[in-house]
Amino acid sequence: MSSEDYLKDISEIKNLMNKSSRFISLSGLSGILAGIYALIGATYAYWLVNNNSNGYLMLDGKIFLIVIFDLLLVGFLSITTAIFLTTRKAKKNGEKIWDATTRRLLLNFLIPLVSGAIYIIIILGHQKYGQTGALMLLFYGLALINASKYTVGDIKYLGYTEVVLGLIAAMLPGYGFWFWVIGFGVMHIVYGTVMYFKHDRK
Repeated sequence: MSSEDYLKDISEIKNLMNKSSRFISLSGLSGILAGIYALIGATYAYWLVNNNSNGYLMLDGKIFLIVIFDLLLVGFLSITTAIFLTTRKAKKNGEKIWDATTRRLLLNFLIPLVSGAIYIIIILGHQKYGQTGALMLLFYGLALINASKYTVGDIKYLGYTEVVLGLIAAMLPGYGFWFWVIGFGVMHIVYGTVMYFKHDRK
């Protein structure tokens, strides 16, 4: 065998090992749509609060509950879209959508995310709203970094970006909303676009 054949075999073995240890069917388009959902939800929340007579949120107020529902709706649409598009891509590529790698991916993603969600709910219960946006960015970024071991490595860069934005937002609590918009809206669109042209169009 020539050296080119050896290199080809090594490359094929590496690809097989990569596929067996990483979930690589994540859809870049789902990231773009998640960013769009976040921007639409943030625009609605901003309009709602600005048109509220008090100009601020109250924990037991109607406006606060609507904003929470708006946030949950953005999350639901993002998750549903990601599941649908990722499943479609996996089937198209002949890959399993649910196996040991997928379970490890979800476990490593959900542990920081769920812990963060519980912590945020606790501090909201103590009427501490100022760091909510920063904490959402931080825990989401940590979840992405933690899960990146089991999927495309590029996702960790989105995680790093979210963590940095969260830290900056923590130093500037009055601008937490705008950093949330950048992190969950703009950066998802940027990341999704890069992933779409890098992986989905192949």
